[in-house]
Amino acid sequence: MKWLNNPISSPDQRYLLAAITRQQQLTKPAGSLGKLEELAVKIASLQSQASPSVDKPWISIFAADHGIAHAGVSAFPQSVTAEMVKNFVAGGAAINVLAKQNKAHLEIIDVGVAYSLEHLAIMHHKIALGTANFLHQAAMTEAQLSQALSCGKEAVSRAVQHQSNLFIAGEMGIANTSSATAVACHLLQVNAAKLTGAGTGLSHDKIQEKALIIQEALHKFSDIEATPLKALQYFGGFEIAALVGAYLAAAQNGLVILVDGFICTVAALIATKINPALNPWLIYSHQSQEQGHKIILDELKAEPLLNLAMRLGEASGAATALPLLNSACLLHQQMATFAQAQVSQS
Repeated sequence: MKWLNNPISSPDQRYLLAAITRQQQLTKPAGSLGKLEELAVKIASLQSQASPSVDKPWISIFAADHGIAHAGVSAFPQSVTAEMVKNFVAGGAAINVLAKQNKAHLEIIDVGVAYSLEHLAIMHHKIALGTANFLHQAAMTEAQLSQALSCGKEAVSRAVQHQSNLFIAGEMGIANTSSATAVACHLLQVNAAKLTGAGTGLSHDKIQEKALIIQEALHKFSDIEATPLKALQYFGGFEIAALVGAYLAAAQNGLVILVDGFICTVAALIATKINPALNPWLIYSHQSQEQGHKIILDELKAEPLLNLAMRLGEASGAATALPLLNSACLLHQQMATFAQAQVSQS
């Protein structure tokens, strides 16, 4: 797993300054396009080019099941993971609609669904039939963790071969908010009640029960070192580890990353703790309704682009925000300068 710490380039200051200069010359009051200007400048500096572009987006959805689901932490049965993966393949999910809208390449990867999935359109990288129940033992072995991280890296390799210029990762897995919450609580050393949310739609009483179950596991394994990889191994999911690997590999390969909701943001937290140089490569799409999301965003000093009260997952928030990035880049590329338009600046 040494590759996790491979070098990540810093934003190119030459292109950063050039992009700022261009923004000041475009036919608008300085700063009047707000965050769209900031996005264009950021993407230009990351891509090291005068004309930033995100017109070849790549979306990888990682799907896996969680042993903790058997403790009753979700409003839906574990079988829904497999059913939703089939829905992705059939083109009937929100992410299918949004990927088509954005002309994004979409792939679905089975990294640990608890059911057999034979469809040819699925990328088959099943590590096991779901993780172990972290209430009783580590969710995965070190070898399984390494496999899951590598699945994320391999997804990025496909995106690079496809010459994509933006990477989005998503997830599907019943009970994965419990897993992400436990990982974040262990890393940040906070009580589960602070981060535990409704997930797939739990009632207030069920959320409290979910928090107590997570806290019980955290207490049982409280002597485990609060490091990113140990937190992933003991409390994580195969798809969450794949997200971590994908984020690190994407930045190592010079791909701008658009981060989805709560689970993906927890994966970003883990990844930045492994390799802090990743941080500039992450653009946060939205703040979801999940209780702990704002806390994790604040920990990362992240400013999400949207707040639409979404809580679906499957990269839907990131795909919804993608047109903003496209607009930012097109405005930067195509607006006339004051000189070109012969418009006075005084």
